[in-house]
Order: sequence, then C-alpha cells, then structure tokens
Amino acid sequence: MTPTHFAFSTAFILSLMGLAFHRTHLLSALLCLEGMMLSLFIALSLWTLQLETIGYSATPLLLLAFSACEASAGLALLVATARTHGTDHLQNLNLLQC
Repeated sequence: MTPTHFAFSTAFILSLMGLAFHRTHLLSALLCLEGMMLSLFIALSLWTLQLETIGYSATPLLLLAFSACEASAGLALLVATARTHGTDHLQNLNLLQC
C-alpha cells in the first residue's frame, strides 16, 4: 500500500469513526460526512489519474456533485432543527415526539 493510499484510507476511517462515536451535535456529524466525501473524492481522482482512461474521468465529478447536494440538504436540516428545537444535539431529535 502506497503512502497516499494509506493516508486517504486513514482519513476515511477516522471520519467514519468520528461519525460513529462522537454523535453529540448534528454539525459534527455533517463535518464527518464531508470528511468522508472529501477523502473519497481525492482517492477516486487519484485512481482515475493512475488508470489514464477517459471512461472513469466523470466519476469524481459525479461524487463531488452528490457531495454538494448532501451538504446543502444537511445544512438545511441543521437550520430547520435549530429553529424548531433550539439546539442541534442529536439526543433531542426523536421522531416519536413529532
């Protein structure tokens, strides 16, 4: 495993662990998701550069577009949650109370 592959896989795993273990605020969960998407984007970009094929060149851009949509939806949910509940703590969000 090359050092660049190790760095991006470590960044992905650390973001995944942050998402799994530090779920106190919605903003921290969104930041962990963005870290995962960023590491996937850079890894896919390097993969397409190493393969030197034109067929896979749109894959990182497609992932980046989905990541931007995910970020905008997450921020919209964060603002809506902060307005209705007054906080972004994930323990206060309960579907049974709606």
